[in-house]
Amino acid sequence: MRISRYFTFVLFLVLMFVLSACGSNEAQTNSESENPTKEDTRVVEDEFGEVTIPTNPQRVAAIYMEDYLTALDVKPVVQWYHPSWGKQDYLGLDVPEFDVTGSMETLLQAKPDLIIVDGAADKAKYEEYSKIAPTYRLKEEILQDPREIVKTIADVLNIPEKANEIVDKYEERVTNLKAKLDESVGDETVAVVRLNVADKTLALFGMKNRYTGYIYTEAGLTPHPLARDMTEFHEVLSEEAIPELDADHIILFPSNGTWETEENQEAIKWLDSTLWKTVPAVKNGQVYIADRTYWQSGAITANLRKYDDLEKWFVK
Repeated sequence: MRISRYFTFVLFLVLMFVLSACGSNEAQTNSESENPTKEDTRVVEDEFGEVTIPTNPQRVAAIYMEDYLTALDVKPVVQWYHPSWGKQDYLGLDVPEFDVTGSMETLLQAKPDLIIVDGAADKAKYEEYSKIAPTYRLKEEILQDPREIVKTIADVLNIPEKANEIVDKYEERVTNLKAKLDESVGDETVAVVRLNVADKTLALFGMKNRYTGYIYTEAGLTPHPLARDMTEFHEVLSEEAIPELDADHIILFPSNGTWETEENQEAIKWLDSTLWKTVPAVKNGQVYIADRTYWQSGAITANLRKYDDLEKWFVK
C-alpha cells in the first residue's frame, strides 16, 4: 500500500514538472514573438535619425513609393489615394486604397510591419506614421534621383541585389533612348504642360520638376527656355505668356482624372480656344497627349513608362 502511494506521488511530481516545462516554453515563445530579438531587427539611419526596423519586413506600406516596391517585386499592403489626384493606376495594384487626406484607419487595418515615406512626410506626419509601425523617411538628398531611391528602399527591405539589377536595366534604357532622341529630335525644344481642370489654366513644368525633369536631364531633350530658366517646379502661365510658349513639341496631360473623365470635359473645351490654337506646336500637330498617372510621378517605373512614350512619339 505504501509502495503504491509512493509511486503515485512520484508520478504526480513528474506530471507537474512536465506541465511546468510546457508552460515555461509557451511563455518563452510568446515572449519572443511579442519582443523581437536583436536578430529580428536592425538600426538604420533615415532623414530624422536612427530608427529600428525589421530585418526582413513582410508587410510594407510605402506611401507615394509603391512604384519602387513593385519594381522590386514587393507587393505593398496599401496604395496611396488622393480624392483630387486619384492614384497611380499604371501600377495595376489590387490592394486597399489609403486616402492620404483622411484617417489612418485603412493603414492600421493593413497591419504593416514597416512604413516607408518620402519628402511629403514632415516630422509631425512621420511621428504619426511611427505610431502604427516603424517608419523610414527617405533622406532629402536623394529625392531627385530614382536610382538612389530604389537602392535605398532595397537596402531597407534587405534585398540590395534586386536594386542593382533594376538600376543596370534603367541605365541601359536611358542610354539607348538618349541616342535615338539625339538623332530624331536633336535641338528641337520640348515643353511639358498640365491643364489644371479646376480653374482652366495651364501649368508649365520646369527642368527641376521631380516628375518630368528627367526627360531633359536623363533623356537629353532640349527644354523650352521658359522651362529651362524656371526656378520653381512648375508655374501657371498667364494668358499673356501663352503665346511665348513656342516650343517645337508640347506634352500635355490633365491635373486630375483622364481625358475621358466627365468632370474634365468643360476644362478640355479650353483647348479649342483661339489662344491655344495660336501656339506653334498646336498648329503643327506636335502636341502629345500623356497619361497623368505616370507623367505626374518621378518614380523609376513611371520614368520608364515616360521613356516608352517618348520613343513612340519622337523616334521614327
